[in-house]
Amino acid sequence: MSTSHAPRALSLAAAVLTGTVALYIALVAFGNITDFGTNQAFVQHVLAMDTTFKDDDLMWRAITDKGLENTAYVAIIVWETLAALVLIAGTVLWFRRDDGRARRVSTYGLLMLVLLFGAGFIGIGGEWFSMWQSKTWNGLDAATRVLVLTGLALVVVQLSGRSATEPATEPATEAARKD
Repeated sequence: MSTSHAPRALSLAAAVLTGTVALYIALVAFGNITDFGTNQAFVQHVLAMDTTFKDDDLMWRAITDKGLENTAYVAIIVWETLAALVLIAGTVLWFRRDDGRARRVSTYGLLMLVLLFGAGFIGIGGEWFSMWQSKTWNGLDAATRVLVLTGLALVVVQLSGRSATEPATEPATEAARKD
């Protein structure tokens, strides 16, 4: 592949990856809306910590109030839906060849998922609520898969902003070299 085609190929890769993640998270949100109870139970068990080792030093973290559990679940669904919409918009911008705006919008959507799956599910769910201890309500593998796909997409989206001849780092200026 010649270097003149490399930026367009990278933009196409960014578009496809953004679109793939958009499709995935849109289907997740749709599933959570149309089959509300399935993952509602998941969130309730994780927050209640009722299938963990029940260590007294950790159980004070448990949330057993159904209203709070449902609020958390609805907030997750809203966040997923918003991320899906942002990523769909990013995908459309990629295919319109508005690369600058596509990169920016896609980055926002992908970072929303990094926050949800990385900080939310892996960090808070996995560690704070000790989800890793549960044999039945452990979503760490699924969250990690989504985080890896999202991270890969984010890297490609960011790389698509550099020209094929652009150096990886900025050259030092004359003033910086003298210091």
